[in-house]
Amino acid sequence: MDPQLTKRQSELLEYLREVHHQTGVMPSTREIQAHFGFASQTAAVTHLRALEKKGVIQRTAGKARALAFPEELEREEIIDVPLYGQIPAGMPTDSQEESDGCISIDVSTLGVSRNARTFALRVRGDSMIDAHICDGDTVILEFKEARPGDVVAALIDGETTLKRLVREGGKSYLKAENEDYPDLLPVHDLVIQGVMVMLLRMGDGKRRVG
Repeated sequence: MDPQLTKRQSELLEYLREVHHQTGVMPSTREIQAHFGFASQTAAVTHLRALEKKGVIQRTAGKARALAFPEELEREEIIDVPLYGQIPAGMPTDSQEESDGCISIDVSTLGVSRNARTFALRVRGDSMIDAHICDGDTVILEFKEARPGDVVAALIDGETTLKRLVREGGKSYLKAENEDYPDLLPVHDLVIQGVMVMLLRMGDGKRRVG
C-alpha cells in the first residue's frame, strides 16, 4: 500500500486500475458507489478528489469518465514545420519564395510520425476551391510517395503548383478542383515535391487529409 494513501484510498485506486485495464475506461461514480457500498455517489466523488489531491489520478478533459492516471497522460510533442512562402493554386509559376518561419503543431494533430519530413506553404489562387482549399489557406505537406488522388505540390516543366495527382494509362498529370482551370499535362517533367496531409484555415481550425 502506498504510504501516502489510506487503506480505502488504496483499494479504490486498485479498483480503478483493474476496471480501466479490463474495459479501457474508468468506472463511473455510481459503479464505484455500488462496488464499495458507499451510501451515496457523493462519497465516491469525495474519495476520488482525495486521490486527485494526492496526485495518483488526474481529471482530464476529453477522456472517458474524465479521469486518467498521470503516467498515462503523454505530453503532446510539438514540432516546428518550416513555412516556405506561397504556392499557386492557379496557373503554375516559376517564382521562388524564401523560408517564412515555422508553424508549431503537435504530432498527434498532424497525424504523421515525429520523424516525417514536412513543410508548409500558403495557398494563392482558387484552382482548388472545389476541394475546399481556398486562397489564403496554409497547407502542410509531407515528403513521401504520392498516390493517385493525392493533392500535391508539384514541379511541372520547371514551374510549381498545387493540384490533384491523376494517373491514367500509365501517365501522370495534374488536375485542378475548379472547372475554370485546365488539366496540366507535363511536356517534359513532373516532379512531386510533397503530398498534402493537413489544411490550416485562419479562424477555422485544422483539417486532416486522408
